[in-house]
Parts: sequence; structure tokens; C-alpha cells
Amino acid sequence: MTPTWYSISELSSRFDVTPRTIRYYEELGLLQPERQQNRRRYTDRDRVRLQLILRGRRLGFSLPEIQDMLDLYAADPSEVTQLKDVLRRGDAKLAEVEAQIRDLEAMRIELLEWRRRMDSLLREKTEGDE
Repeated sequence: MTPTWYSISELSSRFDVTPRTIRYYEELGLLQPERQQNRRRYTDRDRVRLQLILRGRRLGFSLPEIQDMLDLYAADPSEVTQLKDVLRRGDAKLAEVEAQIRDLEAMRIELLEWRRRMDSLLREKTEGDE
């Protein structure tokens, strides 16, 4: 089976990221395209890794965390270790997001109360002006 090759512009377009972003992931070692003269040639493996990197970023994981998860896959092709680690990290991230939601809801309630008080104070001060 012949491998499928992608250019940086094809991956950039496919995933709606800049070539600069892809090159940055290369610098960090997250992607390792082959080189043919001065051109990068990305494999299906690179395409899948880029997809996982972008999903991880969207879910709030840091690049070092994503690197750790990708390294686990390389170390254990059965994916069992990786899946356990992803679940553990996902649960921790979910708890973090839920705490942020609680904090934002508390802030929302406080802002609504503050607004109600300011509105009431403004009405008191302008009643005599009418």
C-alpha cells in the first residue's frame, strides 16, 4: 500500500490552521514530516496527530500534556495505557471546567445584584429631577 502524502498547505487548509502553526508543532516534536529537498511531506500518521493535537488544544490541554498523550500511544500500540491516561486527564479537565462554570455563575449572580442596586440608586436620584 502506497502512503498518502500531504503538503503543509493541504494540512493547513484541511484543518483551518496556518502553516506557521504546523511548523511550530514540528519544532516542538509533535509532528515529524519527511523532507524531500526543501519540502515537507506529511503522512497519514502526521495528519491524525495534527487532528489529535488540535482536538486536545480545543479541549484545553497544554501542548506538553498533548505530547505526553501522543508519546503514550507510541509506547503502547494497544492504546490501553493511552486511553486510561486520556480518561484521567479528561476527568481532571472536566472538573476544572465545572469549577470555572460555578465561579462564572457566582460572578453572574453578583453582577446582576450589583446592577439591580445601581439601577435602584439611579432611579432614586433621578425621581426628583422629573
